[in-house]
Amino acid sequence: MHQDLHLNLRLLCSYYKSIAEVCRRLGINRPQFNRYLSGQHKPSANTLRRLCEFFGVDEQEMLLPHGQFQRVVEVRPKPSDQPSRDPSSVDDHLAALDRDARRDVDIYLGFYYEYYRSMSQPGKVLQNLVCLERRGERVVFQRTERMRATSHEPPCHNRYQGIAYLLTDRLFLVDYETLNRHEITQTILFPSFRNRVTRLTGLKIGVSDNSERMPCCARVLYEYLGQSVDVRKALANCGLYDLGSDQIDSSICDAVSNEMAPDEMLFRARH
Repeated sequence: MHQDLHLNLRLLCSYYKSIAEVCRRLGINRPQFNRYLSGQHKPSANTLRRLCEFFGVDEQEMLLPHGQFQRVVEVRPKPSDQPSRDPSSVDDHLAALDRDARRDVDIYLGFYYEYYRSMSQPGKVLQNLVCLERRGERVVFQRTERMRATSHEPPCHNRYQGIAYLLTDRLFLVDYETLNRHEITQTILFPSFRNRVTRLTGLKIGVSDNSERMPCCARVLYEYLGQSVDVRKALANCGLYDLGSDQIDSSICDAVSNEMAPDEMLFRARH
């Protein structure tokens, strides 16, 4: 049944710059899409509706014999005939970053402990768990905060999802808080100039997690844990710690100190 479907789909894709662009804009996995194009698999009813909406054809038309479908499509306006999309669209900006980002970012994939002075509880150090992983052509990450509750309540977790880019000689991470969506943070890290990633330092900007919601900037340190960890045990080590706590190495406390030298006119990261 519908033996011409994959031929019709190939024809529609030919009006775009690449198959990759179609997959990106549709949000469909490239290997799965290739199976549709080869005729190995037929799209589900839901996926077929998405394809028809994207290409501007009816489901009945998509299932026409290929020759008849060709004649129908030839008289339709082509994507190139449509008014050009806003060049400042989010998709275009992300695509440009994908093209310009360095491909050797993969050496930074894995798990990290993140340390910085708490923005809501001065005098304490916050230790979080971060995981960077590749999804298609992008590197995404999850950052998890484990806030220690009272002895009568279980700990609560704040989760942040984000995207990472290695641009020239700096690693940029931007994320948002996924539960309430009330915060976006940005972290900029120095890359590792050693054969093996151990610690990365830089700056983090965000807002304090309290009623004040004060915009803050703090020095931050990422401690590399490896490609895989026992997540439950790693999270058990996370939380708020006093500066003198035995749980936090003194060198880490020094690295996330937010003092400024008398001659510094701007708040700067420390290598």
